[in-house]
Amino acid sequence: MANSKTPHQPHPNPNQDPKPLILIHREPVPGLSSFEYLSSYFTLLDPTAYVGHDREAYKDTLRAHASGVRAVYCSGLSPLGKDTLDCLPCLKCVVGSSVGTDHIDIAECRRRGISVTNMGDAFSDDVADYAVGLLLDVLRGISAADRFVRAGSWPVSPEIPLAYSLTRKRVGIVGLGSIGSRVAKRLIPFGCSIAYTSRRQSPSVPYPFYDTVHNLALETDILILCCTLTEQTHHMINTDVMTALGKKGVLVNVGRGGLVDEAEMVRFLVEGRLGGAGLDVFENEPNVPKELFSLNNVVMSPHQAVLTPESLQAANDTALGNLLAFFANKPLLSAIKLD
Repeated sequence: MANSKTPHQPHPNPNQDPKPLILIHREPVPGLSSFEYLSSYFTLLDPTAYVGHDREAYKDTLRAHASGVRAVYCSGLSPLGKDTLDCLPCLKCVVGSSVGTDHIDIAECRRRGISVTNMGDAFSDDVADYAVGLLLDVLRGISAADRFVRAGSWPVSPEIPLAYSLTRKRVGIVGLGSIGSRVAKRLIPFGCSIAYTSRRQSPSVPYPFYDTVHNLALETDILILCCTLTEQTHHMINTDVMTALGKKGVLVNVGRGGLVDEAEMVRFLVEGRLGGAGLDVFENEPNVPKELFSLNNVVMSPHQAVLTPESLQAANDTALGNLLAFFANKPLLSAIKLD
């Protein structure tokens, strides 16, 4: 009987293939995008294709190639923690396939001198479009109206609830980075006034800056979350912030689910203490609070803001560019600050 500790994948031999070796670190989830575009430039080590959910076999495969793996492509939101890094003592670069890096142990990478990249601007335009789309849907009740018509309710109940205008709304953006700044530009033509909070104030930004998200919520009708999830931003949208936003306020989240105290948000929405929400991300994906299903003032989607052919091609180009730069000892295209 085969030993379960034996790596299941044939070992790439660097002496036979002069292309640099990279590890594809991913979850055993069907339907993930192909990595073939990388194979013209690199030898791919993809243990998950052979060992599936067997974590011990996965780690054994990493140990067997420990001396040859200097770069990892971290697919999706696959957790990359100390236990995996311990198997890769020669690792020097982690190339992420998302904008957020909360699934990567950044502190451990910093301690080991490992560079980390994200997707940079690859997703920014499509996520900004999506954030505005969610906001319009919540305010104008487009999805709710669609359900109303499809259910055959229009001839029976001709009174359609009034919706709300986006024009001249006060919008607060949490995280005025690549995505947040694009959201702001898209909302200016609607006559919206923009304010923001971020890790630091930018002197080149013309919008009012607030030092806390609570103070921003006090002065806006809408909060749009575009920031990354860190220890500091976890549950930053809490009871106090939602109270400040008020019963007519709208929350849009295209960042990470953990930015919001989800249980409190559900309570506020069910009790009518928050005007509405547009949510592409959730705290315990793919599980979504069932209390939200019946609320017409809540628009939800399954973490798909980035899913367009254009964004996916840009992501492939960014990942490839980062890997080529690393092995050529050139500056990485989208390295994140590890401080």
